[in-house]
Amino acid sequence: MRRLVLALITLLLCGFGVPAAGAAPGHARTETVLAAGWKFHLGDVPGAADPDFDDSAWTPVSLPHTWNAADGSDGGGDYRRDVGWYRTRLTVPAGDRRVFLQFDGANLVTDVYVGGKRAGRHEGGYSGFRFDITGLAPAGRTVSVAVAVDNRKNAEVAPLDGDFTLFGGLYRDVKLIVTDPVHVDALDYGGPGVFARQKALTAAAADLDVTTRVTNDTPSTRRIPVRTVVRDAGGRVVAVSATVVTVGPGRTVPVTSALRVVRPHRWNGVRDPYLYSVTAAVGGDAVTVPLGLRTFAADPDRGFFLNGVPYPLHGVNTQLPSRPDRGAAVSGADIDADYALIAELGANAVRMAHYQHSPREYELADRLGLVVWTEVPLVGFVTDSPAFRANSLVQARELVRQNYNHPSVALWGLGNEQYVSNPAANAVLAAVQDVFRADDPDRLTTYAHCCLSDADPLAGHADLTGYNRYYGWYLPGAANLGKWADDLHRADPGRRISVSEYGAGASVRQHEQRPVPPVPGGKWHPEEYQAEVAEASWQVIEARPYLWGSFVWVMFDFASDGRNEGDRPGINDKGLVTDDRVTRKDAFYWYQANWSPRPVLHITSARDTVRTTETTDVKVYAGTTPVSLSVNGVPLGTRVPSGHIAVWSDVALRPGPNVVRATSVQDGRVLTDTVTWTRPS
Repeated sequence: MRRLVLALITLLLCGFGVPAAGAAPGHARTETVLAAGWKFHLGDVPGAADPDFDDSAWTPVSLPHTWNAADGSDGGGDYRRDVGWYRTRLTVPAGDRRVFLQFDGANLVTDVYVGGKRAGRHEGGYSGFRFDITGLAPAGRTVSVAVAVDNRKNAEVAPLDGDFTLFGGLYRDVKLIVTDPVHVDALDYGGPGVFARQKALTAAAADLDVTTRVTNDTPSTRRIPVRTVVRDAGGRVVAVSATVVTVGPGRTVPVTSALRVVRPHRWNGVRDPYLYSVTAAVGGDAVTVPLGLRTFAADPDRGFFLNGVPYPLHGVNTQLPSRPDRGAAVSGADIDADYALIAELGANAVRMAHYQHSPREYELADRLGLVVWTEVPLVGFVTDSPAFRANSLVQARELVRQNYNHPSVALWGLGNEQYVSNPAANAVLAAVQDVFRADDPDRLTTYAHCCLSDADPLAGHADLTGYNRYYGWYLPGAANLGKWADDLHRADPGRRISVSEYGAGASVRQHEQRPVPPVPGGKWHPEEYQAEVAEASWQVIEARPYLWGSFVWVMFDFASDGRNEGDRPGINDKGLVTDDRVTRKDAFYWYQANWSPRPVLHITSARDTVRTTETTDVKVYAGTTPVSLSVNGVPLGTRVPSGHIAVWSDVALRPGPNVVRATSVQDGRVLTDTVTWTRPS
């Protein structure tokens, strides 16, 4: 008997545990990126959806694409917000298949036509969506696809506006997905149709409930095999479940399978971002999603916990990945480069502001171990209407369904900086909280509050509260951040609080030694002042363990066409890195010295190359080992960094070029940093 049981287990693990009723394999799913062969016209065009419409005079483009690449960051607040039309032709595979068009993001309202007939409409610029075009795209035929994208302000669609450019167009990938008629559901708010919920986690075992949405798009009732497999990071099978479900024609049925992973390896943030995978097979169709086993919590006195251990979140805010010459229409390699810089910085968390980000960003956060706060685009104001509220709730469901399986996502955000606390705003936030609780009862929720009383009802709908506090920039004195936090914690000791935004603007072409606070909206944003705000702010935050997180605003300079400040109009220059990703500002190295395990040695103010004074201070960001300094080959002594800062005051500069060199031995390596400052004769 024992041999028989072992034999059955072996067969199950090898994939033969599915009952005979599901023997027919069906067709494997295919996914094709539709990047080339598009035509584009900016402006609404009557009849552009018709299959025989003449688009020969339109501009050939490849996706991703935006029509605001040039005017979205040149200032003036006058970038083109209009309707843009895209057209292509699509060859549909032969055979009995289901055919879907997937859009990873299109800003802001999108209407899709296949063969001249409407396939669907999507309202929201940042979440993905799919349309079933099977009935509009006959098998083996070539059909026209026309897409109208509208980024004009729409009172019924969030966001109504924002301190960022709403890049119009198909700025993320468009894909053709082809499945068997029996398949994993593709129409669940753009989600994968597979949801792995962690029910319990101990050192001995992880218990999972994996729900697979099984769709039967055939005209008859089917008995459908469902097989769920968990694999470890090396691809080895560690848990399997198999069953058969009866599904009527045109129906979708959720099937939940219980699985156990023995001796689980935890996803442990940047220390060890270990990933499993879950593959759900429905007949011949299969979908794979990531799985990270972890627990998290937040305490009003002790801050954030990951896997039962204190893990204070120190991170950055990010906006849409963009580049000056392409706007938000970036490549996967561009996004990879952004996250490589975030990892280099030493951040352990990312707040993806102020809307849903691209699928690739969540995947990178999983792999890099970055804890993610991601939010719906309720920014600034709401419209007091049933349509706006309904759209907000749909976008909340899309956010959860599309990102539920990412272990990096710990925090669902209700929104950011509602400027008016009225019944409509409070009702929308409360309703979004209800959606998050219903769709995902396990994660925490939060909200980024600003510009009203700290205790305003808007700050009380989520589990946790973040506060956008720009002490040293919009508010006086960076060190005052500590007093504000202490006063709030004392007044409301049960509230779990974070600093969701803090920082200052900085131009890498503007410099001032011993800077005075600049005017935030003015033209003078010296790089040195941003660094001083960063120093004071982080020292305050690090000393307060009750803050469950802090997020610098912002990782990269970004397009905000309505701004006219610093040395460039149309740019929010609070980034730690320039918008072209070429220059790491001094503040970048300050945080890296505090956060990253890698050795750091950086002479600040290096770009202030012309010095008009006879003496200057030299400030170096470094680790904890001694730093030696020389000027023109003359040693000026050694300093042990205090809080990662070493300073030599009133260093003499001779007329002409002065070579300043810092040296330190860290982790057995000799590090040097050298700058040249010229004092005119």
